[in-house]
Amino acid sequence: MSPPVLHAVHTPERIALFRSGVPSALVTQSAATDHRPYIHPILAPDGVGELTENEPGHHLWQHGLYVGLNDVNGVGFWTEGLNNSKEYDGTFHPQPLVPPTITGNQAQWEVVCEWRTPGGDPMLTETQRWSLEDRGEFLVLDMAWHLRAQTDLRFGQYSYGGLFLRMPWREGTGNELLTSAGATTPREAEGQRARWVAVAMPIPGRDTGLAGIALLDHPANPEHPAPWRVDNNYGIVPSRCIAGEWFLPEGEITVSRYRVFAFTGAIRPDTVREEWDRFARDENPNKDTL
Repeated sequence: MSPPVLHAVHTPERIALFRSGVPSALVTQSAATDHRPYIHPILAPDGVGELTENEPGHHLWQHGLYVGLNDVNGVGFWTEGLNNSKEYDGTFHPQPLVPPTITGNQAQWEVVCEWRTPGGDPMLTETQRWSLEDRGEFLVLDMAWHLRAQTDLRFGQYSYGGLFLRMPWREGTGNELLTSAGATTPREAEGQRARWVAVAMPIPGRDTGLAGIALLDHPANPEHPAPWRVDNNYGIVPSRCIAGEWFLPEGEITVSRYRVFAFTGAIRPDTVREEWDRFARDENPNKDTL
């Protein structure tokens, strides 16, 4: 069978990536002016149902798949001023998106965003370099995450922060969780180190069982295997900041890489382990450093 063919609909604030023959976008990147960039929705690989959720009632500042941090020189980049925190929260200012590069079943694009203090002073420039591979049975999203300090930065120790995934969790519906360390509940997984964490759950619009996503932490990342935030609503994020504070001097760059592996059905541990092994064999995560 021939691999899928992708095409894009692009504006300066949005990239929607489609598989030929599927009416809804498989992956949509948003980067509205003066707003946090995020990816939502991510469809299940068979095109039925959205694996991500935007602005859930329990956490209005969560947006599918997105990046946030806490205590960057005392400034928060997590709750967007929506949690009685406007005085302390910084702001996001993405540049206009350029069209993605597409070859067959693969697409690449870039998101560049300036993070500023509540008073409007620039703190850092974030660059997210994304790639999508549509394998038909699976969707694979890779992100190379660059942070360039515009001033000396201290990232404080915190219980969460980084690349966060929000799926459409509903209580008591047969949700699944598994980490590379063997944890199967949020309580067991919270704060623990793991190479990967996978979540599967019933998805609105699907009548064919579970679907899910695994987040994979590259072995060259700082603090690998990362400690993870796993909340009671099955939100997951590999969080370097859990391990302790860290610093980035003005002008320097730190780079981390993650893989987002979307699948249908229940969590298949061997499949996720094999995907992490494949990801880990790419030993040069800084090859695209800016």
